[in-house]
Amino acid sequence: MVGFLIPKPCHITTRGKILFFIVFSMWVPMEVIGRTGNGNVSSSSSRPSSVKIGALFTYDSVIGRAAGPAIAAAVDDVNSDPSILPGTTLNFVIRDTNCSGFVGTMEALQLMENEVVAAIGPQSSGIAHVISHVVNELNVPLLSFGATDPTLTSLQYPYFLRTTQSDYYQMHAVADLVEYYGWREVIAIFVDDDYGRNGISVLGDALSKKRAKISYKAPFSPGASRSAINSLLVGANLMESRVFVVHVNPDTGLTIFSVAKSLGMTAGSYVWIATDWLPSVLDSTEPVDIDTMNLLQGVVALRHHTPDTDLKKNFISRWKNLKYKENSPSGFNSYALYAYDSVWLVAHALDALLNEGGKFTFSNDPKLHDTNGSMLNLSSLRVFDGGQQFLQTLLRMNFTGLSGEIRFDADKNLVNPAYDVLNIGGTGSRRIGYWSNYSGLSVVAPEILYTKPPNSSSNRHLYSVIWPGEITATPRGWVFPNNGMPLRIAVPNRVSYNEFVAKDKSPPGVKGYCIDVFEAAVNLLPYPVPHNYIMYGNGKRNPIYNDIVQQVALNNFDAAVGDITIVTNRTKLVDFTQPYMESGLVVVAPVQKLKSSPWAFLKPFTIPMWLVTGGFFLFVGAVVWILEHRFNNEFRGPPSQQLVTIFWFSFSTMFFSHSMFACAQFFSAFFV
Repeated sequence: MVGFLIPKPCHITTRGKILFFIVFSMWVPMEVIGRTGNGNVSSSSSRPSSVKIGALFTYDSVIGRAAGPAIAAAVDDVNSDPSILPGTTLNFVIRDTNCSGFVGTMEALQLMENEVVAAIGPQSSGIAHVISHVVNELNVPLLSFGATDPTLTSLQYPYFLRTTQSDYYQMHAVADLVEYYGWREVIAIFVDDDYGRNGISVLGDALSKKRAKISYKAPFSPGASRSAINSLLVGANLMESRVFVVHVNPDTGLTIFSVAKSLGMTAGSYVWIATDWLPSVLDSTEPVDIDTMNLLQGVVALRHHTPDTDLKKNFISRWKNLKYKENSPSGFNSYALYAYDSVWLVAHALDALLNEGGKFTFSNDPKLHDTNGSMLNLSSLRVFDGGQQFLQTLLRMNFTGLSGEIRFDADKNLVNPAYDVLNIGGTGSRRIGYWSNYSGLSVVAPEILYTKPPNSSSNRHLYSVIWPGEITATPRGWVFPNNGMPLRIAVPNRVSYNEFVAKDKSPPGVKGYCIDVFEAAVNLLPYPVPHNYIMYGNGKRNPIYNDIVQQVALNNFDAAVGDITIVTNRTKLVDFTQPYMESGLVVVAPVQKLKSSPWAFLKPFTIPMWLVTGGFFLFVGAVVWILEHRFNNEFRGPPSQQLVTIFWFSFSTMFFSHSMFACAQFFSAFFV
C-alpha cells in the first residue's frame, strides 16, 4: 500500500488542513495521469475526436444506387462498434461525379477542401484516371470499389488502391471460356473510354496466349445513340465470327442486346459473352422485367464471386431496411459489398495508424496557389502529411469482409480473384461454374480449391449451357462473312502440258487435272468458299513458278493452283498442301499380258544357253575322267563304257552329292 504520510486527524491544525487540501487536490489529477499513461485509455485520449473520409460516385447509376447505401451503412456500423476507432467518429463527406470526368474533377477538388484522409470511389475508370492526379498531389489514398481498368494499378498512380477485382483477371476468365469451347476468333463490342479500351486490350493479350484473337473491334462512344449502335452491330454482323464479347457500362449495356434482338443476332449460331456489368444490372433489379430477359436468353456472363458467409447473408437481409436506401428497385449488387468493405478497410487502417502514434495533419502545398482573378481557391487544398504512412498501412491490412478476404498482393490487387460463370435463361440465371486465378474454370467453388494444391482438381469443366435459340450443342462460333471477298486463285497460263492446267472458255475459265483436284477438295468442305481463278502469264511462254509463289507471299493472290513443285526455297515463303502427285524421273514401258504355263520356268533357257550348259557338262566329265581313270576302276574298261561313264557322271552332278566332291577335286587339282 502506497500513500501520503500525514498527521493524525486528531492533531490537524488549521494550517495543516489547508496543506492537506492542497496536497489532495494535486494528488487526484496525478492519479488520473498515472492511470492513463498505459493501455488503451492513453491512446483514446490522444486520438482525434473525428476523422473525415470522402466518397465520389454517381448517385443515379446502377453502381451508385448500390454503393451509396452500403457506404452509409458501413460508416454507421463503424461508429457503433466500440472495438474499432474508440473515441473517434468517422465522418462521411459525399460528392456526386454525375458520370462526367470534368464534374468529377471539380467535385474531387471540393472534397479535398474538407481535409479528408481517404476518398472512396469513383466507380468510373475514366474519372479515376483524372482524380488520381489530384490525390497524388495531395497524398490522399483513393480507394475505388468500381474502377476496374487494369492500367490504374500502374506506378503512375501510387495513391490509387482498387478494392474490387481488376479487369485483368476478368479478361483472362473470358479467354479461358473461349478456349474451353474451342473458338478461335471473337468480336469485341466495347465503350470507347479508358474502361472499355484497356479492358479489351488485356483481352487481346489473353486470347493470344490461347492461340485465339479478336478478329474485329466494334467500339462506340459513351452515350451513343441507338442508331449508332445499330450501325455498329450491322458492321459486326458482316464479319465471320459469331462470338461477341460485350464490355460496356451497366447503364447503357442493355441497348446493345435490344438492337441485336431487332437485327436477329440473338438467334441460334450466335454466342454472347458479357462481363460483370450485366449481372450487376440484373441483380440490382427486382423483379427483372420479362421483356429484358427475352433479350438475354442464352447469354453467358461473369459476376464477381463472393463467398456465401454469414456476414454477407446478414448484410443482404438488412439491405431492404437500410434507412439510406431510396424507395426504388433493390439496387443491390456485388459493388455494394466492395463499397461496404472499403469503409471498413479505412477504419481498420485508421485504427492501426492511431495505435502506432500516427497523426492526421495537413500542410499547405507551395505549388497550389491562386493566380490573380482566379476563383478556383486552390490555396484551400492542403496536403495530407501522413498520406504515405496511411497508404502503407492500408496495403498491409488483412481481414475478412463481406466480399471475402481483404488483402493486397505486391501489385496492389486483391488476392484470390474469382468470378461466377452464369448462363442466363428463362426468368433468371443459373451458375454453370466458377473461374479463379488459382484454378481456372471449375464447377467447384474457389474456397474449396484454395485448400488443395494447384491443378489438383479433376473438375476442370463447366455445366451444360443453353445457348441463344435454346440450343444445347456448342455453336461453331463462325460463318462465312456476308461481305467476304472471293479468294483470288492464281493459275499458271501454260503453253505446254495443258493436261495439268489450261485456259478454258467455259466457266470457271480454267481446266485441267490440277483444277479438278482443287474443285474436289473445295466441294468436300461443309461451307461455301467463293473463289475466282486468275491466269498468270502471257500465254506465249510458260510463267516462272517462283514468281507465282512470290506473288502469293506478297498477298497479291490468296492461293495458287497448278503443277507447282514443292521445293525448299518456296516453302520458306508460302505453305503448300499435301502433294497430290509425285514428281521425278520415271520409266514408261508397255505392259503385255501373257498366259501362264507350268513350263514357264524354262523360258529363260534359250538354245545357246542349253548348248553352253551341255558343253560345260562334257568338259567337266572329261576332266574328271582324265584325273580318275588311272586310279578309279569305274573309269576303266572298253572305250564305249568309259564314254558312257563320262556322260553319266556329267549328268549326275546336278542331282547327286558326289558332284560337289568331284568339283572340289577338280578345282584343287586345277589350281594346285
